[in-house]
Amino acid sequence: MKSVALALGAGGARGLSHVAVFEVLDELGIKPVAIAGSSIGAIAGAVYGAGMSGKAIRHYVIDLAHNRGEVWRRLMLARAGTIGDMFNGNFTAAVRLDAEKLVAQFLPDVVPDDFDKLGIPLTVVASNLYGRREATFSSGPLKPALAASIALPTIMRPVVLGERVLIDGGATNPLPFDLLRGRADIVVAVDISGPPAEERKDLPNTIESLYATVLVMTSAIINEKLKHDAPDLLVQPHVGTFRALDFFQASAILRVAEAAKTDLKAKLEALLGL
Repeated sequence: MKSVALALGAGGARGLSHVAVFEVLDELGIKPVAIAGSSIGAIAGAVYGAGMSGKAIRHYVIDLAHNRGEVWRRLMLARAGTIGDMFNGNFTAAVRLDAEKLVAQFLPDVVPDDFDKLGIPLTVVASNLYGRREATFSSGPLKPALAASIALPTIMRPVVLGERVLIDGGATNPLPFDLLRGRADIVVAVDISGPPAEERKDLPNTIESLYATVLVMTSAIINEKLKHDAPDLLVQPHVGTFRALDFFQASAILRVAEAAKTDLKAKLEALLGL
């Protein structure tokens, strides 16, 4: 059988739709030979690469999303600052999240500490803030790399690894299918940055404005990449109506992503000659 590699895109809560792709791979009995992920795609890739099935990840996500009290408790534990910062007038530090603590709070226990313990080789994309270029990780400690990949400025504190200050991978390579060329017969890329289904008129708050701006840049980067190169199969779940912070809408996101599974399965079977 032909080999498959999987690129998982950035896009906040929309990335929960990656689970539907995992389920299709499981149903077809396909184990990717390599995964590359950016931001939420890196997190999803690490969980899947650690051995959790698509169905198991679905249950984990939905159970957590339906327990708001537990989610808020973990978010409080993942703060970069302290209550003291708030009383000292440093409100930004008090509410900003520590990406490494966030990873520790929300990743399933099955995810190992090191890349070499994963069942599927993973490349994690972050962005070198001052170097203005992508930074990739595929060996060594896994969780700091994942933290760097999701470290969206203003929401989370940048992650320092070695001599580099790192931020969200979506800033430089939001859909890293190019990193998988030559590693498999078929490269499948899952783009979750698509536009909303209809024009919105409501005014977003400050955080939503930031995420919306990031999605504009993400789409521009991906569209430019696709002009010069393209994966063998591009999957675009219709999750554009969801906001990047809609993690409590996990069940709805997964229901919408379900619609892409039949088409994806048929196209994969055709490419693989099944």
